[in-house]
Amino acid sequence: MDKNVKVSILWQIYGKLLTDKQYEIINDYYNNDLSLSEIAENNNITRQAVRDVIKKGENKLFELEEKLLIMDKMSKQEKQIQEILSEISKIQENYSDKKIEKILNNVRKELSCLV
Repeated sequence: MDKNVKVSILWQIYGKLLTDKQYEIINDYYNNDLSLSEIAENNNITRQAVRDVIKKGENKLFELEEKLLIMDKMSKQEKQIQEILSEISKIQENYSDKKIEKILNNVRKELSCLV
């Protein structure tokens, strides 16, 4: 997974555990696609200060994920749901019972909401 995507996901999961400044600057950098210079100007700080805040925030996000593994668990759960949906499709292709089809469609809808 690309580092930018990973940081953005970690920010969504753990962002509220960062300082307010880290939260806002990481959001601007990774999610709003602002440059270091733009962020520095908006916050009246140097580019180096922005970089430092980003690095410290990233480190905190990665430390939290290392300890709590929420993103990892979510990723595994999503893969399992996709596998279940694939198996449901196989069952629907091979059986024509209307009751089974209705039940499987309901299960598919419920699982799709989780992904």
